Amino acid sequence: MKFFQKRSFFSFMIALGVGANLFCGAVLTARAEVIDYQALAEANLSIPVESNEIKNWPEGPILNARSAILMDADSGAILYAKSIHEKLYPASTTKILTAYIARQNSELNEMIEYSDTAVHSIDWRSDSNIGIKAGEAITMEQSLYGLLVGSGSECGNAIGEHISGSMEAFVDLMNQTAKELGCTDSNFVNTNGKHDDNHYTSTHDLALIGQKFFSDDVLCRMSDTASYKIPASATLSQDLIPNSKNKLLLGKTYAYEYLVGSKTGYTANARSNLVSCAQKDGLKLICVVMMEESPQQFKDTISLFDYGFSNFSSVTASKEDTTYQVKNGDLFANTFNQSDILSIDPDAKVLLPDTLTFADLDSELSYDNLKDGQAAVIHYSYEGQDLGSAPILFSSITPFDFSAEPVSETESAAIATADGSSKADANSVQSSASNAQSSTDSSGTDGNANASSANGSSGTQGATSAQAGTAASESVASTTSPTAVSTPGGNVIFLNVRKILLAVSIVAVILIVILVIRSILIGHSRNRKRRDIMKRHRSRKDEIIDFDRYTDPFA
Repeated sequence: MKFFQKRSFFSFMIALGVGANLFCGAVLTARAEVIDYQALAEANLSIPVESNEIKNWPEGPILNARSAILMDADSGAILYAKSIHEKLYPASTTKILTAYIARQNSELNEMIEYSDTAVHSIDWRSDSNIGIKAGEAITMEQSLYGLLVGSGSECGNAIGEHISGSMEAFVDLMNQTAKELGCTDSNFVNTNGKHDDNHYTSTHDLALIGQKFFSDDVLCRMSDTASYKIPASATLSQDLIPNSKNKLLLGKTYAYEYLVGSKTGYTANARSNLVSCAQKDGLKLICVVMMEESPQQFKDTISLFDYGFSNFSSVTASKEDTTYQVKNGDLFANTFNQSDILSIDPDAKVLLPDTLTFADLDSELSYDNLKDGQAAVIHYSYEGQDLGSAPILFSSITPFDFSAEPVSETESAAIATADGSSKADANSVQSSASNAQSSTDSSGTDGNANASSANGSSGTQGATSAQAGTAASESVASTTSPTAVSTPGGNVIFLNVRKILLAVSIVAVILIVILVIRSILIGHSRNRKRRDIMKRHRSRKDEIIDFDRYTDPFA
């Protein structure tokens, strides 16, 4: 009996010791992790802000983020830069690229069936999901809401399979698309941002992807939604209600009134990331912060937006720039309306810090990768910082309207009468053709039946008459129409006139140059002959010629 008591006591002591050891170890581990994160946050504060080193540039805030960027959505100009090319783990912010590609390659009403691979390739305990089951199906629109509102990782997988046939093929498309958007610091290995050492990007690349993502009104609306209901259906066993953890949204702790859309991201390795877009007073900004400790990502994002809206503005290049305005009303002008043959794109925007004027900016002309209608592109910068570009466009060609002369009421009535009689003539011709077709059917069947079975000579005559009637009606219509000159024809005529005028002008200039050169040569020849005659007179008479009495034979 005592043996069992001692044994029980011994077991109890062992269990107590093991429990204490585990408890202390957990506490020490947790404490060590907190200390590491605090040290990391403090280290992030000491990382220099590159944009603050630019002369006369508005000074930006000091952030807790390891990397941060503020970009103008229209021009692509960078307002704030902190380690923007450092490669970091994006976590669920990856999903904005997945959603953008989905919008480019599908319709919202397409049905997506969730395969076993799409659903069970994620960890349901640690990876965010919306709870859909394998074999169930919802629309592309509902899947995108699940992806962006509920951050459903299985939604990203199913979307990838639906578009590319497999997640692997879709990942290849993600990397290809990122490269086309100008991303140079990124490599993606999955559709949802699940941690992988080879899955990384930078704040700069996420901002470039964000430019495209936030240019889509549908994606903006989805990423600005706090909660969404996917109702049960024949292909869905129960209601699904994705909810967002984004605290910038309306009704949340850090709700931002100018927010256009936003997407969160978190893993233990990536920490907290946030991609957001806001718009105020015509200025649309994209903000990306990475590797933060929550809720600092929301506070830093608001600080950057406030900094941008308070210190920068978006200006129209064509209104501010006078260096490249081409104004000439003669040879180099649009011939008939005297508008400029070249002009700066009126829609082009340039970012301007409030500490600078437009005259402080540097500009450079580029002739590479021009689009249709562009003569060149002006690139604006300041201290090496790109602030936007503006295409120089050829003026639109307005066709000359040769029928613009006013028409009197009498002429209008005459045209209307002629038009009516012409139509009557055309109807008469068509009626004759119809009668000719009818006469070929000996059994008295209608014209349509005869048209489908006519083989004799009478049928041939009927078809010929019908064609003649059609041609006559078309001829009448084209003759009597008050707008007979088509726009393409007008453009061709106008272009030919301009080419002829330009050719004549060039020939005239060449002739003038030839005449000037001829006059100079003739004058030079006369002077030389005059000098020769004067020398001969001196040698003969050995006296000074009286120029007042001397008559120039060439005068």
